Amino acid sequence: MALSLFQIAIDAHDLRGLARFWCEVLDWKVLFDDPEEVIIGAGQDAWPGIVFLPVPETKTVKNRLHLDLSPDDQQAEVDRLLALGARRVDVGQEERGDATWVVLADPEGNEFCVLRPKSSLTD
Repeated sequence: MALSLFQIAIDAHDLRGLARFWCEVLDWKVLFDDPEEVIIGAGQDAWPGIVFLPVPETKTVKNRLHLDLSPDDQQAEVDRLLALGARRVDVGQEERGDATWVVLADPEGNEFCVLRPKSSLTD
């Protein structure tokens, strides 16, 4: 394959703070730290990574792209993420009533989902 997913870019006000949050969430580390970008990942050669980029504007609407996380224990992970500074958000899943995922937002309001445990991309 001539193309691979290299990194996911996230706009941020507090690059280092948001990078620290996601490092705790994913058990990753900061790989590069500069005023214009902070890059985190599982390791220097483990793709994809996440890069946090400075922007002046604030987030105003629901993300068009978000991360889905698959834990071993959904409730335990939701509790851990809330303790790290995430917060619950409703993007329409509450009215469904049968959602098997929990929607949270990071400290800057970027939504992400904590799924039920998964063993493949299609289960």
